[in-house]
Amino acid sequence: MSTQGGVRRNSIATLQDLRDAGQLFALLTAYDRGTAELAEAAEIPAILVGDSLAQVALGHESTVRIGMSEMLHHVAAVVRSSRTALVIADMPFLSYVDVATAATNASAFLRDAGAGAVKLEGGTEMAPTVRALVESGVPVIGHIGFTPQSALQQDRARAQGKEPAAAAGLLADALALQAAGAAAIVIELVPAELAALITVRLTIPTIGIGAGPHCSGQVQVAPDLLGLLSGPAPRHAGGYATLRDHALAGLTKWRADVAAGTFPSTAQSLTASEELRAALASM
Repeated sequence: MSTQGGVRRNSIATLQDLRDAGQLFALLTAYDRGTAELAEAAEIPAILVGDSLAQVALGHESTVRIGMSEMLHHVAAVVRSSRTALVIADMPFLSYVDVATAATNASAFLRDAGAGAVKLEGGTEMAPTVRALVESGVPVIGHIGFTPQSALQQDRARAQGKEPAAAAGLLADALALQAAGAAAIVIELVPAELAALITVRLTIPTIGIGAGPHCSGQVQVAPDLLGLLSGPAPRHAGGYATLRDHALAGLTKWRADVAAGTFPSTAQSLTASEELRAALASM
């Protein structure tokens, strides 16, 4: 753990300790004060400020539409709004195109925004960058399987590692990232059996999303998990809540009450004193 403002905050070592103890753990992808506070209250040990921010919070069609300025803004907000959770910053598109660029941007996340680790996408080809960052003191989490920043090169989001050669490649990617010093690896949209094999073969935590139940931990996007957005949530989100339905019902009733003149009532209004009423009557 690290200490920030007198409060002991989880670190990347916390996830390793949980993995070594055989304790499955949850991570939440969040972008603002409200979800950061919910994660803290639910005792979720780590928050990922994902570049999924682009789509689920800012309305873009792809994660590649945001850069460092947006990510730094939201990472800092989550750090300010949390106390004990490890905050992981997602490195956005082209922010780690070479080692020098990666070092500059990763240091900004840690130094300026207060993150405790960064995450970047890619397998074996990213090992030199991971190694350089780790040697500079930056905790790094890898990400293999479906990698959203590469989605424009694919027809749609789809499972990875379904064929033997592809599965072997993902295992090799995971081992290369671990050898380079990655502290954990996100595995997205791969068959559960492959994720299980990778988890067994590694000594660092694996974090699954759409990768079955056998990873060391699981991560989900808060608006997907809580049912905040229109349209169906991803199958792997599990349908834990439908907050959009409750929020929409509340907003619809409020609009109707305003139109009917029943909101605000006396209970929602500031009442003048006798002295002020008398003064107003003479104005």
